[in-house]
Amino acid sequence: MTLLDQNIQLREFVPVAPAVNITPAAAERLLAMMAERDISDYALRVFVSGGGCSGLQYGMTFDNEARDGDANWEAHGLKVMLDPISARYLDGAVISFQQDNMLQGAFKIDNPNAASSCGCGHSFRSKEEGGADADEYSNSGGGCGSCGNA
Repeated sequence: MTLLDQNIQLREFVPVAPAVNITPAAAERLLAMMAERDISDYALRVFVSGGGCSGLQYGMTFDNEARDGDANWEAHGLKVMLDPISARYLDGAVISFQQDNMLQGAFKIDNPNAASSCGCGHSFRSKEEGGADADEYSNSGGGCGSCGNA
């Protein structure tokens, strides 16, 4: 029996940047929503699913169960979870909250991986899916039954 000499190199741990960035205003609003529902121990799960007028749609929900492969991090006091498939479509995306007036506001996802988006901002086509405008981000992408853009 031979003993193998292994050369083990220790490397400094370098934290990986989160795939999705959350602005302070978005985190503040989401934390307030969680407090209103008394679910402060939950995290924001960001995901992509099939559907919508452009092929894929964004989703966010509050979740208290991490799944195998999830990326977990904290942004401005908000716990965030992202599954590995959604991470592929959302790498580098930014979630912001824009207050329209005292009573209304909306979350917006600025996604560098989207080739086109519907006017509602909830649906997109990824650059991976190709198409005429795959190399250039376009914020016009066809009609949507929910946003009324035709």
